[in-house]
Amino acid sequence: MKPTDTRNPEYYHKVVDCQYACPAHTPVPEYIRKIAAEKYTEAYMINWESNVFPGILGRTCDRPCEPACRRGRVEEEPVAICRLKRVAADQKGDVQSLMPQAPFPANGKKIALIGAGPASLTVARDLAPLGYEMHMFDEQIAGGGMMRSQIPAFRLPEEVLNEEVGYVLNMGIHTQFMTYVESLKQVLEGGYDAVFVGTGAPRGRDLPKLPGRKEGDAHIHIGIEWLASVAFEHVDKIGKKVIVLGGGNTAMDCCRTSRRLGGEEVKVVVRSPFKDMKASPWEKEDAQHEDVSILDNHVPLSFEVEDGLLKGMKFQKVNAHYDENGKRKLIPTGEPDVFIAADEVLIAIGQENSFPWIERDIGLEFDEWEMPVVDKVTFQSTHPKVFFGGDAAFGPENVITAVAHGHQAAVSMHLFCQGKDLHQRPAPFTKLFSTKMGIHEWSYDSPVTIDQRYLVPQAEKSLTLLDRRKEVELGFDPPTGYKEAQRCLNCDVQTDFTADRCIECDACMDICPTSCITFTTNETEEDRLREKLLVPAQNKSQDILVSEPLKTGRVMVKDEDVCLHCGLCAERCPTSAWDMQQFFYSVTKAGNL
Repeated sequence: MKPTDTRNPEYYHKVVDCQYACPAHTPVPEYIRKIAAEKYTEAYMINWESNVFPGILGRTCDRPCEPACRRGRVEEEPVAICRLKRVAADQKGDVQSLMPQAPFPANGKKIALIGAGPASLTVARDLAPLGYEMHMFDEQIAGGGMMRSQIPAFRLPEEVLNEEVGYVLNMGIHTQFMTYVESLKQVLEGGYDAVFVGTGAPRGRDLPKLPGRKEGDAHIHIGIEWLASVAFEHVDKIGKKVIVLGGGNTAMDCCRTSRRLGGEEVKVVVRSPFKDMKASPWEKEDAQHEDVSILDNHVPLSFEVEDGLLKGMKFQKVNAHYDENGKRKLIPTGEPDVFIAADEVLIAIGQENSFPWIERDIGLEFDEWEMPVVDKVTFQSTHPKVFFGGDAAFGPENVITAVAHGHQAAVSMHLFCQGKDLHQRPAPFTKLFSTKMGIHEWSYDSPVTIDQRYLVPQAEKSLTLLDRRKEVELGFDPPTGYKEAQRCLNCDVQTDFTADRCIECDACMDICPTSCITFTTNETEEDRLREKLLVPAQNKSQDILVSEPLKTGRVMVKDEDVCLHCGLCAERCPTSAWDMQQFFYSVTKAGNL
């Protein structure tokens, strides 16, 4: 049976496949279904404890973790970490009973949360169980912030958003939606012990000086504002010919939404080369799959308006030139200017922060860019009671960064309310433990698969383009999710070498499938030692492991760059000099203080 065979009975031994029949087409036993459901629930809760929004991030995350995945060192694509989080979220079942249950014993402290986006929701999630009275203010109709207003429903279904936001709000959070905070001074006078500002970067950048901008205003829209208008059903159609200016993920959301609202000829026009666009590669691929044209190296010159009606835009063609430091300069090609016809234009060239509601005389300092001065460790502003997080702190980022800010700001606010030093922060929780169960058995999946990254299935384009709410990505089914997870090279499991147990039999070196272990004489210069290995260690960004001197004077050198963590060295070692130890890490949260 092939390792990639979806009918492999190993799936049932791993209690992952709870929906499909076994090779003999017999039903999956009920106890298997139950255990599998418990595993999915456990995986979801582990994700929820850290990421807060597994179902949301499993669909929309920018995936900053995946470039670090070691699978990308042996083949082109890393493990689909993001999409595996979605598998756990999709299969979790009802987890409400596992969430912290309000009401909680009160501690007498009151917190204001301005904005109901991912950063504020994370602060609420961490502080509410500790007895804080949490008051959340937001001008939208419900919680979620930019996740609700700027991420289209075909990427993030409303029911998923409502469910995961609801897990936090159900902790007894006092919500005041449809409420615009007009004065921070007024909030501070409301008797709050601390205030968290998580208002995002709500203002989209414009091109006010471009000729024709004012004349064509009726058919020129700011991208993030337009997306919000679509989300809240103020807009339900667009012209047949649409230009989207910008090369980020917001531009991709604008162009794909345009296709669903009647745009037949939708063009994304960007100044930079295609490879330099800020949009994630998969976002660009999805847009092109939906018949969106992407025109790079075009600099906007003017909006063309005739008799008060927008006709299109004029662009200058450029080429990108890079200096020795990689700095880019756009040089005109000298070709004739390009006219592109359009009924409507969406400007998605970036976002900016805006704090007109924060008075400048309350002790809260702003820098030269009108951004609040915020400590990057504590997230405290120059006003001791006011903390910032998410896009409001340091500018536009992404959802997972906002969650990370929320966790750390919650730690600081908890310390502040206890009158403690905000910089005396507890270290993250870590644990290292052996995974050995027997001579040839490990408590982790040690076999290494040769499978390539699996594609996530999508709904038919003919259906998704007719309904802006129909989710495009269908997610992995359990068997495919299992196979994708098996591509993991177990970065959390490390080889542990005990030098005084080694008898230098070289058995580990002989059995290593990647020749990453070498016994050799030591060198004072690292570069020379790297060259002496069985396979020279060329990746200097990855440390090599060098043991203490052995009885013969040699040292054991291991190239971590190509280690598969398969455990064969530990299985072969006759003296247990090698062990496979699993590392657990949990970032400090307010509840851990």
